[in-house]
Amino acid sequence: MIGHTAPGGTADPRRGCGAPRKRAADRAPARQGGVVLPSITTPVDAGLLHGALDSTPGPAGLVPHRLPPAARARNTDPQLAGAESQPSGVRVVFRTAATVVELETVRTRVGLAGAPLRPDGAYDLLVDGVPAGSAPTTGGRLHMIDPATGAAETTDGPPGTVRFPLPGRSALVEIWLPHNEMTEVVALRTDAPVTAVPAGDRPVWLHHGSSISQGSNAAGASTTWPALAARSAGVELLNLGFSGACLLDPFVARAIRDTPADLISVKIGINVVGADLMRVRAFGPAVHGFLDTIRDGHPDTPLLVVSPVLCPIHEETPGPLAPDVTDGTLRFRATGDPADVAAGRLTLQVVREQLAGLVAARVPEDPNLGHLDGRELYGEADATELPLPDRLHPDAATHERMGERFARAVFGPGGAFAPV
Repeated sequence: MIGHTAPGGTADPRRGCGAPRKRAADRAPARQGGVVLPSITTPVDAGLLHGALDSTPGPAGLVPHRLPPAARARNTDPQLAGAESQPSGVRVVFRTAATVVELETVRTRVGLAGAPLRPDGAYDLLVDGVPAGSAPTTGGRLHMIDPATGAAETTDGPPGTVRFPLPGRSALVEIWLPHNEMTEVVALRTDAPVTAVPAGDRPVWLHHGSSISQGSNAAGASTTWPALAARSAGVELLNLGFSGACLLDPFVARAIRDTPADLISVKIGINVVGADLMRVRAFGPAVHGFLDTIRDGHPDTPLLVVSPVLCPIHEETPGPLAPDVTDGTLRFRATGDPADVAAGRLTLQVVREQLAGLVAARVPEDPNLGHLDGRELYGEADATELPLPDRLHPDAATHERMGERFARAVFGPGGAFAPV
């Protein structure tokens, strides 16, 4: 099934309000030129959003957030502010017998001056848990950043509408919002009433990580590696992957602490190295503090620490990371000096060693803590077969491979999240 595009306090991530939406009298669907017109407009509120920790009114519609108000109030980093408002893992979820659905939104697309824009984001449709269509975003705002100066300029554009056919019977419908574009949800239109879906009994998996976890270069919103792993394992995903901003911030740890979750994973390292944020002396205590805060709210929850996947530019070379657009294509390069590792600067090899030792030291007093070497998801053999196209982020095929491997290694028999 193919979709069509026309221009134009911390919450429980499991919940929808569950209240039936206002029903219209039974009638034949309105048509124009043989096309069904979705005549029922349903206001989109927090009860229809799954995978968000908050939502706020924007200039055009409702903006989902992946950090709660208290965490956003502590943040001063524009990178994190932008990433947490990009709705990776957030979906509009409802039950309906409609034959068609339209979702009107206003996106904000981010680009770097001198580099081609990344492909349009995509809305993915799932019907009764099965992928049923995908449609690209259109219109909206364009936020361009000059990587040399940091100067930014925003150009406004019109709303866009995606349209999907539906089976015309009672079905669970999920529209996954683009993982890489801030999205204001303006209107939901159908030709039959919709009902919000309350929290189910599936375990909630909260995952925190970097742009790779957010889904950079994935084919679509429902095919990021965490989304694929969650669907394979039959769990409810809460994705706290923040592009360029997985930096052991205490307010993020508090957000995880205060969020209901049955399973928690934190994938640490690539952003700390890329930002040249700290030296090895500070890294260990920072990770300990992050985990201690999570444990204050989740003392017995299965908690998995995942080290970085292979990234050749940072294996032996410290940050900072820098964009490279010299040939008109966006790539990344490490600008640090490997000789500085002896003085405490971090590389991915150092980070993996530190994380493995740190977890091993904690396990005797925390038996529900686990560790996964990220190279089990993407390692040297994978880099030969599927090299990172921009030297930093995996491509769509690699997201699929990582999702399959994580599901097998972590949710499968003997894994950290295996059923008891």
